[in-house]
Amino acid sequence: MNILYDEHIKALSKVSKAIASDLYLEDILRLIVAVTAQVMSSNICSLQLLDEKGNLVIRATQSVSEEYNKKPPLRIGEGIAGKVVKENKPIAVKDVTKEKEYKYQNIARKEGLCSLLCIPLNVKGKVIGVLNSYTSQPHSFTETEIHILTSIANQAAVAIENTELMVKTRVIQEELETRKKTERAKGLLMKKGKLSEEQAYSKLRKYSMDKRKSMREVAEAIILADEMGNG
Repeated sequence: MNILYDEHIKALSKVSKAIASDLYLEDILRLIVAVTAQVMSSNICSLQLLDEKGNLVIRATQSVSEEYNKKPPLRIGEGIAGKVVKENKPIAVKDVTKEKEYKYQNIARKEGLCSLLCIPLNVKGKVIGVLNSYTSQPHSFTETEIHILTSIANQAAVAIENTELMVKTRVIQEELETRKKTERAKGLLMKKGKLSEEQAYSKLRKYSMDKRKSMREVAEAIILADEMGNG
C-alpha cells in the first residue's frame, strides 16, 4: 500500500475543491471518505463526529455494510475512536479482531476488517470527531500514510467548522431580523391603538397564538398592512 506523492496531492486537491464548492456538508463528508478510501486503498473508511451528548456517531462512510453503518455510538475514551478523541492523537491497530480495546470485533470479522488507522479531526486544538481507515489485510501504517490521513482529516474539520459557522451566522441574522420587524410592528400598534409597549407586545403575541403564526409573520403582516394603507 505504497502511496505516491502525486496521489496524496490529488486527494487533498479533491477535498479542497469540495470544501470550496456549494455542496452540502453531508455531500462533502461523503466525498472525503470516498477519496480517503481510494487513496488509502481502504476496505472501509468512515468519519465519526461528536454529537451534542458527546457521543461519536458515524456521519459518513463508503461502506455498503448496514451492520457497520449502524454501529452504536461510542463515548469519549471508549474503544479506539473514543481513545483517539480523548488523547487527540492518531492510533494505528495491526489487527482489530485481536485488539481488546476495539469494541466491534464481531462486525470486523464479518466484514473482513483487519488493520485500522484512526485520526482525530482537529479544530483549533479541539477534537470534533475521527477519520477511520481500515484494510482487509494486516498492515503497518507508514509515516507518510499517517501524514496523508491527518491532512485529509484537517481538511474535513475545516469544512465542518465553516458549515457550523455559516449556520450560526444565519441563525443570528434571522433572529436580528425578526427582532427588528417585531419592534417596528409593536411601534405601529402603539401609535395607532395608543397602546403601551407592553400592551402592543401582548397583542402581537396573542395574534401569533390565535393565528398559529410566528411573531415574525405577524409582524410582517402588520408592517405590510401599514405600507399598503399609506401607499
